[in-house]
Amino acid sequence: MKKEETYHFETKAIHAGYDSKNHSDSLTLPIYQTSTFSFSTFEQGANRFAGVEDGYIYSRLSNPTVTVLEERMAQLEEGESALAFGSGMAAVSAVLIGITKAHDHILCSKGLYGCTYGLLQILKGKYEIDYSFSDLATSEEIIANIHENTRCIYIETPTNPTLKVIDLELVVSVAKEKGILVVVDNTFSTPYLQKPLQLGCDIAIHSATKYIGGHGDVIAGIVIGKKDIIGRLKKTVQKDIGGIISPFDAWLLLRGIKTLAVRMDRHCANAEKLASLLKRHPKVNAVYYPGDQDHPDFSVRMKQMKKGGGLLSFEVGRTYEDVKNMVNQLKLIPIAVSLGDAETLIQHPASMTHAGVPEEVRKEMGISNELLRLSVGLEAWEDIWADLKQALDSL
Repeated sequence: MKKEETYHFETKAIHAGYDSKNHSDSLTLPIYQTSTFSFSTFEQGANRFAGVEDGYIYSRLSNPTVTVLEERMAQLEEGESALAFGSGMAAVSAVLIGITKAHDHILCSKGLYGCTYGLLQILKGKYEIDYSFSDLATSEEIIANIHENTRCIYIETPTNPTLKVIDLELVVSVAKEKGILVVVDNTFSTPYLQKPLQLGCDIAIHSATKYIGGHGDVIAGIVIGKKDIIGRLKKTVQKDIGGIISPFDAWLLLRGIKTLAVRMDRHCANAEKLASLLKRHPKVNAVYYPGDQDHPDFSVRMKQMKKGGGLLSFEVGRTYEDVKNMVNQLKLIPIAVSLGDAETLIQHPASMTHAGVPEEVRKEMGISNELLRLSVGLEAWEDIWADLKQALDSL
Protein backbone atom coordinates (compact mmCIF):
# COMPACT_ATOMS: atom_id res chain seq x y z
CA MET A 1 0.00 0.00 0.00
CA LYS A 2 1.27 3.45 -0.92
CA LYS A 3 1.75 5.77 2.04
CA GLU A 4 -0.76 8.24 0.60
CA GLU A 5 -3.47 5.55 0.64
CA THR A 6 -3.35 5.62 4.46
CA TYR A 7 -4.09 9.34 4.62
CA HIS A 8 -7.47 10.73 5.65
CA PHE A 9 -9.94 11.80 2.93
CA GLU A 10 -9.15 15.51 3.24
CA THR A 11 -5.42 14.84 2.76
CA LYS A 12 -5.94 12.52 -0.19
CA ALA A 13 -8.11 15.16 -1.86
CA ILE A 14 -5.10 17.47 -1.96
CA HIS A 15 -2.17 15.10 -2.47
CA ALA A 16 -3.24 11.73 -3.90
CA GLY A 17 -1.76 10.70 -7.21
CA TYR A 18 0.68 13.60 -7.54
CA ASP A 19 4.41 13.80 -6.93
CA SER A 20 5.92 17.17 -7.90
CA LYS A 21 9.30 15.51 -8.47
CA ASN A 22 7.84 13.87 -11.57
CA HIS A 23 6.69 17.22 -12.94
CA SER A 24 9.71 19.54 -12.73
CA ASP A 25 8.99 20.24 -9.04
CA SER A 26 5.83 22.20 -9.87
CA LEU A 27 3.74 22.55 -6.69
CA THR A 28 0.56 22.61 -8.77
CA LEU A 29 0.04 19.90 -11.38
CA PRO A 30 0.86 21.18 -14.89
CA ILE A 31 -1.70 21.07 -17.67
CA TYR A 32 -0.30 18.82 -20.38
CA GLN A 33 -2.10 20.57 -23.20
CA THR A 34 -0.98 18.28 -25.99
CA SER A 35 -2.78 15.92 -28.30
CA THR A 36 0.14 13.55 -28.88
CA PHE A 37 3.44 12.40 -27.40
CA SER A 38 6.70 11.64 -29.18
CA PHE A 39 8.79 8.49 -28.80
CA SER A 40 12.53 8.36 -28.17
CA THR A 41 12.95 5.45 -30.55
CA PHE A 42 11.02 3.42 -33.10
CA GLU A 43 11.10 0.49 -30.68
CA GLN A 44 9.62 2.57 -27.85
CA GLY A 45 6.65 3.57 -29.98
CA ALA A 46 6.01 -0.01 -31.02
CA ASN A 47 6.32 -1.25 -27.45
CA ARG A 48 3.88 1.31 -26.12
CA PHE A 49 1.30 0.40 -28.74
CA ALA A 50 1.87 -3.27 -27.96
CA GLY A 51 1.29 -2.59 -24.26
CA VAL A 52 4.65 -3.97 -23.15
CA GLU A 53 5.99 -0.56 -22.10
CA ASP A 54 4.25 2.10 -20.05
CA GLY A 55 4.09 5.63 -21.39
CA TYR A 56 1.89 8.12 -23.16
CA ILE A 57 0.92 7.88 -26.81
CA TYR A 58 -2.06 10.11 -27.57
CA SER A 59 -4.28 12.13 -25.24
CA ARG A 60 -7.44 10.26 -26.24
CA LEU A 61 -5.81 7.21 -24.70
CA SER A 62 -4.16 8.83 -21.67
CA ASN A 63 -2.66 12.13 -20.55
CA PRO A 64 -0.50 12.98 -17.48
CA THR A 65 -2.94 15.58 -16.10
CA VAL A 66 -5.88 13.22 -16.56
CA THR A 67 -3.93 10.34 -14.99
CA VAL A 68 -3.52 12.26 -11.74
CA LEU A 69 -7.25 13.01 -11.68
CA GLU A 70 -8.08 9.34 -12.21
CA GLU A 71 -5.67 8.17 -9.52
CA ARG A 72 -7.01 10.72 -7.04
CA MET A 73 -10.64 9.81 -7.64
CA ALA A 74 -9.83 6.09 -7.35
CA GLN A 75 -8.29 6.73 -3.94
CA LEU A 76 -11.15 8.93 -2.75
CA GLU A 77 -13.70 6.27 -3.74
CA GLU A 78 -11.40 3.54 -2.38
CA GLY A 79 -11.51 1.77 -5.72
CA GLU A 80 -8.71 0.20 -7.71
CA SER A 81 -8.88 2.28 -10.86
CA ALA A 82 -10.78 5.13 -12.52
CA LEU A 83 -11.53 6.64 -15.93
CA ALA A 84 -12.34 10.28 -16.67
CA PHE A 85 -14.83 11.31 -19.38
CA GLY A 86 -15.96 14.51 -21.05
CA SER A 87 -19.34 14.54 -19.28
CA GLY A 88 -21.38 12.64 -16.74
CA MET A 89 -23.49 11.17 -19.51
CA ALA A 90 -20.37 10.08 -21.40
CA ALA A 91 -19.43 8.17 -18.25
CA VAL A 92 -22.90 6.64 -17.85
CA SER A 93 -23.03 5.73 -21.55
CA ALA A 94 -19.59 4.14 -21.45
CA VAL A 95 -20.54 1.96 -18.52
CA LEU A 96 -23.94 0.80 -19.77
CA ILE A 97 -22.70 0.21 -23.32
CA GLY A 98 -19.52 -1.41 -22.06
CA ILE A 99 -21.06 -3.96 -19.72
CA THR A 100 -24.16 -4.95 -21.69
CA LYS A 101 -24.89 -6.69 -24.97
CA ALA A 102 -27.96 -6.95 -27.15
CA HIS A 103 -31.05 -8.43 -25.42
CA ASP A 104 -29.73 -7.86 -21.88
CA HIS A 105 -31.87 -6.33 -19.14
CA ILE A 106 -31.03 -3.48 -16.75
CA LEU A 107 -32.89 -3.16 -13.45
CA CYS A 108 -33.02 0.48 -12.32
CA SER A 109 -33.93 2.33 -9.18
CA LYS A 110 -37.09 4.42 -9.44
CA GLY A 111 -35.95 7.97 -9.97
CA LEU A 112 -33.28 8.53 -12.61
CA TYR A 113 -31.76 11.57 -14.26
CA GLY A 114 -33.75 12.42 -17.39
CA CYS A 115 -30.84 11.87 -19.79
CA THR A 116 -30.07 8.49 -18.23
CA TYR A 117 -33.67 7.57 -18.97
CA GLY A 118 -33.15 8.83 -22.52
CA LEU A 119 -30.06 6.62 -22.89
CA LEU A 120 -32.07 3.60 -21.75
CA GLN A 121 -34.60 4.39 -24.45
CA ILE A 122 -31.85 4.48 -27.08
CA LEU A 123 -30.38 1.17 -25.89
CA LYS A 124 -33.81 -0.43 -26.01
CA GLY A 125 -34.68 0.91 -29.45
CA LYS A 126 -31.36 0.09 -31.13
CA TYR A 127 -30.12 -3.00 -29.29
CA GLU A 128 -33.20 -4.42 -27.56
CA ILE A 129 -31.57 -3.92 -24.16
CA ASP A 130 -34.60 -3.84 -21.90
CA TYR A 131 -34.96 -2.00 -18.60
CA SER A 132 -37.42 -1.79 -15.73
CA PHE A 133 -37.78 0.10 -12.47
CA SER A 134 -38.00 -1.03 -8.86
CA ASP A 135 -38.01 0.56 -5.41
CA LEU A 136 -35.32 -2.02 -4.50
CA ALA A 137 -36.70 -1.85 -0.96
CA THR A 138 -36.69 -5.55 -0.01
CA SER A 139 -34.89 -8.72 -1.09
CA GLU A 140 -38.18 -10.16 -2.28
CA GLU A 141 -38.91 -7.14 -4.46
CA ILE A 142 -35.41 -7.15 -5.97
CA ILE A 143 -35.57 -10.87 -6.74
CA ALA A 144 -39.04 -10.50 -8.26
CA ASN A 145 -37.75 -7.84 -10.67
CA ILE A 146 -34.61 -9.68 -11.77
CA HIS A 147 -34.91 -11.36 -15.17
CA GLU A 148 -32.86 -14.24 -16.57
CA ASN A 149 -31.04 -11.72 -18.77
CA THR A 150 -30.49 -9.03 -16.11
CA ARG A 151 -26.92 -7.84 -16.56
CA CYS A 152 -26.75 -5.05 -14.01
CA ILE A 153 -28.68 -3.15 -11.36
CA TYR A 154 -28.31 0.57 -11.95
CA ILE A 155 -28.91 2.78 -8.92
CA GLU A 156 -29.06 6.45 -8.12
CA THR A 157 -28.95 7.03 -4.39
CA PRO A 158 -30.22 9.38 -3.24
CA THR A 159 -32.52 9.27 -6.26
CA ASN A 160 -32.98 12.21 -8.58
CA PRO A 161 -35.00 14.26 -7.71
CA THR A 162 -37.11 12.57 -5.02
CA LEU A 163 -34.10 11.81 -2.78
CA LYS A 164 -35.05 8.29 -1.79
CA VAL A 165 -32.14 6.34 -0.30
CA ILE A 166 -31.45 2.83 -1.62
CA ASP A 167 -29.93 0.29 0.77
CA LEU A 168 -26.82 -0.65 -1.19
CA GLU A 169 -25.78 -3.53 1.06
CA LEU A 170 -29.24 -5.07 0.58
CA VAL A 171 -29.04 -4.77 -3.20
CA VAL A 172 -25.50 -6.17 -3.27
CA SER A 173 -26.48 -9.17 -1.16
CA VAL A 174 -29.04 -10.19 -3.78
CA ALA A 175 -27.02 -9.21 -6.83
CA LYS A 176 -23.92 -11.17 -5.85
CA GLU A 177 -25.92 -14.36 -5.47
CA LYS A 178 -27.19 -13.86 -9.02
CA GLY A 179 -23.85 -12.77 -10.52
CA ILE A 180 -25.24 -9.36 -11.44
CA LEU A 181 -23.15 -6.17 -11.48
CA VAL A 182 -24.23 -3.25 -9.28
CA VAL A 183 -23.61 0.23 -10.72
CA VAL A 184 -24.17 3.33 -8.57
CA ASP A 185 -24.45 6.93 -9.67
CA ASN A 186 -22.79 8.54 -6.64
CA THR A 187 -23.02 12.12 -7.93
CA PHE A 188 -25.33 13.43 -5.20
CA SER A 189 -23.26 12.04 -2.33
CA THR A 190 -19.67 12.25 -3.60
CA PRO A 191 -17.09 9.88 -2.08
CA TYR A 192 -16.93 12.18 0.93
CA LEU A 193 -20.43 11.15 2.05
CA GLN A 194 -20.85 7.66 0.56
CA LYS A 195 -18.56 4.91 -0.78
CA PRO A 196 -20.54 2.38 -2.85
CA LEU A 197 -17.49 0.27 -3.70
CA GLN A 198 -16.78 -0.32 -0.02
CA LEU A 199 -20.37 -1.54 0.34
CA GLY A 200 -19.76 -4.19 -2.34
CA CYS A 201 -20.94 -2.37 -5.47
CA ASP A 202 -18.95 -2.89 -8.66
CA ILE A 203 -18.88 0.54 -10.30
CA ALA A 204 -19.35 4.10 -9.03
CA ILE A 205 -20.14 6.91 -11.46
CA HIS A 206 -19.98 10.67 -10.98
CA SER A 207 -21.15 13.58 -13.00
CA ALA A 208 -18.01 15.43 -11.92
CA THR A 209 -19.64 18.58 -13.27
CA LYS A 210 -21.42 18.79 -9.95
CA TYR A 211 -19.81 18.57 -6.48
CA ILE A 212 -16.47 17.19 -7.68
CA GLY A 213 -15.80 20.34 -9.72
CA GLY A 214 -17.94 22.44 -7.44
CA HIS A 215 -17.72 25.77 -9.24
CA GLY A 216 -20.01 25.45 -12.26
CA ASP A 217 -17.18 25.84 -14.77
CA VAL A 218 -16.50 22.33 -16.08
CA ILE A 219 -18.40 19.42 -17.67
CA ALA A 220 -16.97 15.99 -16.82
CA GLY A 221 -17.63 12.43 -15.66
CA ILE A 222 -15.73 9.80 -13.68
CA VAL A 223 -16.07 6.00 -13.45
CA ILE A 224 -14.39 4.06 -10.63
CA GLY A 225 -14.17 0.30 -10.03
CA LYS A 226 -11.91 -2.73 -10.04
CA LYS A 227 -8.93 -2.78 -12.40
CA ASP A 228 -10.32 -5.52 -14.61
CA ILE A 229 -13.63 -3.73 -15.21
CA ILE A 230 -12.04 -0.31 -15.71
CA GLY A 231 -9.36 -1.85 -17.94
CA ARG A 232 -12.00 -3.34 -20.23
CA LEU A 233 -13.85 -0.01 -20.45
CA LYS A 234 -10.60 1.83 -21.20
CA LYS A 235 -9.64 -0.51 -24.04
CA THR A 236 -13.11 -0.48 -25.61
CA VAL A 237 -15.73 2.21 -25.07
CA GLN A 238 -13.36 4.97 -23.94
CA LYS A 239 -10.77 4.36 -26.66
CA ASP A 240 -13.14 3.62 -29.52
CA ILE A 241 -16.10 5.89 -28.75
CA GLY A 242 -13.82 8.61 -27.42
CA GLY A 243 -15.88 10.56 -24.89
CA ILE A 244 -12.72 11.75 -23.19
CA ILE A 245 -11.99 14.67 -20.88
CA SER A 246 -9.62 17.48 -21.85
CA PRO A 247 -6.44 18.12 -19.81
CA PHE A 248 -7.69 21.57 -18.81
CA ASP A 249 -10.99 20.21 -17.53
CA ALA A 250 -9.12 17.51 -15.59
CA TRP A 251 -7.01 20.27 -14.03
CA LEU A 252 -10.15 22.22 -13.05
CA LEU A 253 -11.55 19.12 -11.35
CA LEU A 254 -8.34 18.57 -9.41
CA ARG A 255 -8.53 22.14 -8.21
CA GLY A 256 -12.13 21.63 -7.12
CA ILE A 257 -11.42 18.33 -5.36
CA LYS A 258 -8.97 20.03 -3.00
CA THR A 259 -11.89 21.77 -1.25
CA LEU A 260 -14.46 18.97 -1.65
CA ALA A 261 -14.63 18.01 2.02
CA VAL A 262 -14.89 21.60 3.24
CA ARG A 263 -17.56 22.41 0.66
CA MET A 264 -19.63 19.31 1.37
CA ASP A 265 -19.68 20.07 5.09
CA ARG A 266 -21.12 23.52 4.33
CA HIS A 267 -23.57 22.24 1.70
CA CYS A 268 -24.88 19.68 4.19
CA ALA A 269 -25.13 22.10 7.11
CA ASN A 270 -27.06 24.63 5.01
CA ALA A 271 -29.37 21.98 3.56
CA GLU A 272 -30.20 20.58 6.98
CA LYS A 273 -31.12 24.04 8.26
CA LEU A 274 -33.23 24.92 5.22
CA ALA A 275 -35.06 21.58 5.25
CA SER A 276 -36.11 22.24 8.84
CA LEU A 277 -37.37 25.73 8.00
CA LEU A 278 -39.21 24.64 4.85
CA LYS A 279 -41.04 21.92 6.78
CA ARG A 280 -42.60 24.59 8.97
CA HIS A 281 -43.73 26.93 6.20
CA PRO A 282 -47.50 26.76 5.57
CA LYS A 283 -47.15 26.93 1.76
CA VAL A 284 -44.84 23.89 1.65
CA ASN A 285 -46.67 20.57 1.38
CA ALA A 286 -43.74 18.18 1.73
CA VAL A 287 -39.96 18.23 2.11
CA TYR A 288 -37.66 15.42 0.99
CA TYR A 289 -34.22 15.49 2.58
CA PRO A 290 -32.24 12.39 3.64
CA GLY A 291 -30.76 14.26 6.61
CA ASP A 292 -34.22 14.77 8.10
CA GLN A 293 -35.05 12.29 10.88
CA ASP A 294 -38.59 12.07 9.50
CA HIS A 295 -37.35 10.92 6.10
CA PRO A 296 -38.60 7.32 5.55
CA ASP A 297 -35.08 6.18 4.60
CA PHE A 298 -33.28 7.99 7.42
CA SER A 299 -32.02 4.77 9.00
CA VAL A 300 -30.52 3.63 5.69
CA ARG A 301 -28.94 7.05 5.23
CA MET A 302 -27.37 6.82 8.67
CA LYS A 303 -25.94 3.41 7.79
CA GLN A 304 -24.31 4.30 4.47
CA MET A 305 -23.97 8.10 4.25
CA LYS A 306 -21.84 10.37 6.41
CA LYS A 307 -24.37 13.24 6.19
CA GLY A 308 -27.62 14.05 4.42
CA GLY A 309 -26.14 15.81 1.40
CA GLY A 310 -26.60 19.23 -0.14
CA LEU A 311 -29.79 18.59 -2.10
CA LEU A 312 -33.40 18.74 -1.00
CA SER A 313 -36.72 18.68 -2.82
CA PHE A 314 -40.02 20.14 -1.73
CA GLU A 315 -43.57 20.43 -2.98
CA VAL A 316 -45.22 23.82 -2.92
CA GLY A 317 -48.67 25.24 -3.59
CA ARG A 318 -51.61 23.49 -5.19
CA THR A 319 -51.11 24.10 -8.91
CA TYR A 320 -48.44 24.43 -11.58
CA GLU A 321 -49.13 28.17 -11.58
CA ASP A 322 -48.33 28.34 -7.86
CA VAL A 323 -45.00 26.70 -8.46
CA LYS A 324 -44.17 28.95 -11.39
CA ASN A 325 -45.15 32.10 -9.51
CA MET A 326 -43.10 31.14 -6.46
CA VAL A 327 -39.96 30.43 -8.48
CA ASN A 328 -40.31 33.66 -10.46
CA GLN A 329 -40.36 35.63 -7.18
CA LEU A 330 -36.88 34.48 -6.21
CA LYS A 331 -34.25 37.22 -6.25
CA LEU A 332 -31.04 35.63 -4.95
CA ILE A 333 -31.44 32.01 -6.08
CA PRO A 334 -30.87 31.39 -9.82
CA ILE A 335 -33.15 29.08 -11.78
CA ALA A 336 -30.71 26.50 -13.16
CA VAL A 337 -30.71 22.75 -13.65
CA SER A 338 -27.26 21.81 -12.38
CA LEU A 339 -26.23 21.20 -8.77
CA GLY A 340 -23.20 21.20 -6.50
CA ASP A 341 -22.15 24.76 -7.32
CA ALA A 342 -21.22 27.42 -4.78
CA GLU A 343 -24.50 29.13 -5.73
CA THR A 344 -27.85 27.81 -4.51
CA LEU A 345 -29.85 26.67 -7.57
CA ILE A 346 -33.50 25.78 -8.01
CA GLN A 347 -35.22 23.89 -10.80
CA HIS A 348 -38.57 22.29 -11.65
CA PRO A 349 -37.89 18.64 -12.59
CA ALA A 350 -41.20 17.96 -14.37
CA SER A 351 -40.62 20.75 -16.91
CA MET A 352 -36.82 20.83 -16.91
CA THR A 353 -34.44 17.94 -16.07
CA HIS A 354 -37.14 15.28 -16.44
CA ALA A 355 -39.23 16.90 -19.16
CA GLY A 356 -38.21 14.13 -21.58
CA VAL A 357 -39.57 11.44 -19.27
CA PRO A 358 -43.21 10.56 -20.07
CA GLU A 359 -45.69 11.88 -17.52
CA GLU A 360 -46.84 8.44 -16.43
CA VAL A 361 -43.22 7.41 -15.79
CA ARG A 362 -42.58 10.65 -13.87
CA LYS A 363 -45.56 9.88 -11.65
CA GLU A 364 -44.23 6.38 -11.06
CA MET A 365 -40.93 7.96 -10.02
CA GLY A 366 -42.76 10.27 -7.60
CA ILE A 367 -42.10 13.46 -9.60
CA SER A 368 -45.17 15.65 -9.24
CA ASN A 369 -45.79 18.97 -11.00
CA GLU A 370 -45.51 20.68 -7.60
CA LEU A 371 -42.01 19.33 -6.90
CA LEU A 372 -38.98 21.64 -6.86
CA ARG A 373 -35.35 20.58 -6.43
CA LEU A 374 -33.02 22.86 -4.49
CA SER A 375 -29.25 22.52 -4.74
CA VAL A 376 -28.18 24.27 -1.56
CA GLY A 377 -25.09 26.40 -2.03
CA LEU A 378 -22.41 27.88 0.16
CA GLU A 379 -24.04 31.22 0.89
CA ALA A 380 -25.13 32.18 4.40
CA TRP A 381 -28.18 30.05 5.11
CA GLU A 382 -29.98 33.11 6.46
CA ASP A 383 -29.82 34.79 3.04
CA ILE A 384 -30.97 31.66 1.20
CA TRP A 385 -33.88 31.28 3.59
CA ALA A 386 -34.86 34.94 3.35
CA ASP A 387 -35.18 34.57 -0.43
CA LEU A 388 -37.16 31.33 -0.21
CA LYS A 389 -39.44 32.74 2.48
CA GLN A 390 -40.32 35.93 0.62
CA ALA A 391 -41.12 33.88 -2.52
CA LEU A 392 -43.27 31.43 -0.54
CA ASP A 393 -44.99 34.23 1.34
CA SER A 394 -45.97 35.82 -1.98
CA LEU A 395 -48.28 32.91 -2.84
